[in-house]
Amino acid sequence: MYRGKAIGVVVPAHNEESFIGPVIDTMPSFVDRAYIVDDCSRDGTWDEILEHTEQATARRVAPFASDGGQELDSRIVPIRHETQQGRGAAVKTGYRQALADEMDVIAVMDGDGQMDPDILDQILDPVVAGEADYSVGNRLSNTRHLVGMPPFRLFGNVLLMGLTRISSGYWHIRDPQNGYTAVSADTLRDIDMESLYDQYGFLNDMLVKLNVHGKRVASVPMPSRYGDEESGIRYSTFIPKLSALLLRNFVWRLWVKYTKSGVHPVVVLYVIGALATLIGVLQTGWRVLTRRGETERSMQMSLLGVASLLSAMMGDKKNSDELSSSGRRKFRR
Repeated sequence: MYRGKAIGVVVPAHNEESFIGPVIDTMPSFVDRAYIVDDCSRDGTWDEILEHTEQATARRVAPFASDGGQELDSRIVPIRHETQQGRGAAVKTGYRQALADEMDVIAVMDGDGQMDPDILDQILDPVVAGEADYSVGNRLSNTRHLVGMPPFRLFGNVLLMGLTRISSGYWHIRDPQNGYTAVSADTLRDIDMESLYDQYGFLNDMLVKLNVHGKRVASVPMPSRYGDEESGIRYSTFIPKLSALLLRNFVWRLWVKYTKSGVHPVVVLYVIGALATLIGVLQTGWRVLTRRGETERSMQMSLLGVASLLSAMMGDKKNSDELSSSGRRKFRR
C-alpha cells in the first residue's frame, strides 16, 4: 500500500534477459503487485523472470517460517504471451490483471532497467493525491536530466513531442515517449482500454484517449537513465508509422470533442488553415517551377493558412489547459 492506495506495477519485457532480474529485485516494498509480462521473448527473459520471482517469494515467506510455516502469496506475478503482441499489448495484459486484482493505481516500468525505482513514489503522487488521473515522467524538463540520452533519441523525442502535443491536446507534455507512467483504475475503466494501440505508439494513443475523456494529466520531472540496454524502437520506421497514427487520432479527437453540439471554431480554423496552407504552397511551388505569374498572392494564402493553424492550436490548447496538472512540486531530487 502507498498512502492508502493499492499499487500495481506493470513491467513489459521483450528480450531483456540481462536487465529484468534487477528490475524485479529492486521493486519498492510498497508495491502490492508487480505484473511482469514477457512478450514472447526469444532469449532467456522468461527463465530470469521465473528465477527472480521465486527468489522474491522466498524472501517474503522466510520471516514467517518460524510461525508454523505460514506462506504469503508472492507479489510478483509472472505472465507470458505465447506470441509476440507488442509493447502496448503487454501493458494492457498487465492492466487487465491489475484491475482484476482491484489495484487502485497502476504504474508502468519497462523491463530494461532505465526507470529508477527510487522515484516511483514521485510518479504515483499526482494520481494518488487525486491531482491527476494519469502521470508521465518528463526527462526533458531540465538539461541536467538529458545527460546520457543519445542525440538521435533526443531528436526523435523532441519531434514526437511536438506531434503528440498537436494530436493529443496536452500541450504541457514534453516527453510523451516516456513509458514511466501511473494511472488510476477508474481512468482505465473509463477510456475503453481494449481499444488502445498494441505497439510502441501505445503511449501516444493513450494521451489522445485521455484528452477525449477529459482526464487530467501530470508531467513529473525526472532524470534520464541509460546503460548498456538497446532500445527496441527504430526511429527511422517508428516516426513515420507513429506520425500516421497521430494524424488519424488528431482528426478523430477533433471530431469527437468539437462536433457533438455543432461545429466548433477550432475545427473551422484547422480546416481553413490546412486548406489555405496546402493550396498556397502548391501554387507557389508551381509558379516558381514554371515561372508563370506572381507568387505574392499564393504566398499570402500560405501565410493566412499558417496564421489560421496557429490560432486553432491556441484555441485547442486553451480548451485543454484545465486538464493539465503539474507534477513539478512533487519532484524531490
